[in-house]
Amino acid sequence: MSEESLPPEDRPDALPEYAERVLEVAELIPPGRVMTYGDVAEWLEEGGPRQVGRVMALYGGAVPWWRVVRSDGVLLPGHELRALDHYRAEGTPLKEASRAAEGHLPRLDMRRARWDGGGRAEGHT
Repeated sequence: MSEESLPPEDRPDALPEYAERVLEVAELIPPGRVMTYGDVAEWLEEGGPRQVGRVMALYGGAVPWWRVVRSDGVLLPGHELRALDHYRAEGTPLKEASRAAEGHLPRLDMRRARWDGGGRAEGHT
């Protein structure tokens, strides 16, 4: 049996259904805005921040991964500079780091950058 004859969900390159849904939400986030891992899980009404983070770690490279973030606004460890380039290009609100901050990297200004889903997702701030 060839891979093409398998149903989509049984193909080796097929994404799990939950992963597809997470990636679809990531693609909805407008440039310059972010959602937390928990926001995405709440939007989907399924899973939690860790499940969303796992999906993003495994499959997020094909979507604007830098728009799904930690709730504290800290840039994704190991990807800080790449993410920072995207944030600056998109005009994402940042809080500049103090000189005492490790690495002097800014954080996301979550109060200004967080996207509530355009009114669809209830309970987001």
